[in-house]
Amino acid sequence: MACMNKCDRQCEGSLCLNICADSNASDLEPIAHMVHTLLGLPITIRSLNSNGLRLEAGEVLDHDYTGPFLEKAIKTNQMVRGVPSEGIYKGKSVIVTPIRSVEGNVIGAIGVVDIVAALDIMSMFREYPGVVDEVEEARKRFT
Repeated sequence: MACMNKCDRQCEGSLCLNICADSNASDLEPIAHMVHTLLGLPITIRSLNSNGLRLEAGEVLDHDYTGPFLEKAIKTNQMVRGVPSEGIYKGKSVIVTPIRSVEGNVIGAIGVVDIVAALDIMSMFREYPGVVDEVEEARKRFT
């Protein structure tokens, strides 16, 4: 079932993006490419009622994708962080957020591999001891 909402503005030949709970992988692909280009990270996205896609290194690798954290974000209508114990991203930190309608209802979810969780910040600071002092001095200047 396609989304019933249509763009009511003149798009002057450009693509008008409207998504809903029934959006399919093709409907979601422009959004996935935009986020992937912006972050440079693997992206997964799906709607409430249809599987979506998985995009890595600029290529769509799966047009019928879902994963446990996408499903959990949709079910709970909450952001989910963690390390999946199954699926393509098993053992990798991921972060997934629901996509909501204007009314706050979940219509889908989008996720990325969470590179920040994979960084050991304390070991980085041990490697660069001056960073902690620099950050503390900057904080004092702004307070």
